Amino acid sequence: MREVLNLNLDQSLFDYQIEPVADKSILITGGTTGIGRAIAILLAAQGARVMIFGRHEQELNEAMNDIRQAGGEVLGLTADVSDPQDVQRVFQEFDGQMDKLDILINNAALGYGSVMEGGYPEWEYILKTNLLGYMAMSHEAIQRMKANGWGHIVNIGSMSADVREKDSSVYVATKSGIQGFTEALRKEVNSQGIKVTLIEPGAVGSDMQSQYSPEQQRERIEKMKMLRAEDIAACVLYTITQPKRCDVVSLQIRPHLQEI
Repeated sequence: MREVLNLNLDQSLFDYQIEPVADKSILITGGTTGIGRAIAILLAAQGARVMIFGRHEQELNEAMNDIRQAGGEVLGLTADVSDPQDVQRVFQEFDGQMDKLDILINNAALGYGSVMEGGYPEWEYILKTNLLGYMAMSHEAIQRMKANGWGHIVNIGSMSADVREKDSSVYVATKSGIQGFTEALRKEVNSQGIKVTLIEPGAVGSDMQSQYSPEQQRERIEKMKMLRAEDIAACVLYTITQPKRCDVVSLQIRPHLQEI
């Protein structure tokens, strides 16, 4: 008969304590539409103090109204993450309103197709938004998190970094860059108490899915071929509520029946 090993497990191991979101100060790029808006609504409703920004005033006002209707606290401004002066302005505003930065969620990104479309100015803008924006925001955030001895950066990437769809070479290049940037950055800052997480969604219903009408997107969500933005928000909540001893390094989420 096999001997049963007595591990003498500490009962406290089973008292799993999540890291609370309430009263955390959170900055979300691209927080006015799509995934960023869904993240802001969920985290603010959980009691976080949230600041969002995006490029368009109307979308900002609509998002802030939705967040407040959900019972959340939110600050917001219009800014373009591709502009270094706007990045500085965002952090100046944040520092003036919040006593510390706990969590940065890099989400602002634009879709794009092949390098055979458009020209240098268009590619440059996509790269500045989808990659350099993440880098610039992380640089500023880390300066503040180092002073606090703790922080968490969540980068919203894409499974396109691995799938590498045909006719999406520019977008794939930026999301592949985010994948490598996130992994290397985590190794740089972990010893300073700063977590870095990469979340890579598959197809998500949003204005990025311009090949599908809103009605087609709803149909694909019903058929489990597309995710809702709220599904990604739930992933973000999971990653930032894990105990400090736990790092969610990367997480991929895709629709149950996504074709590719």
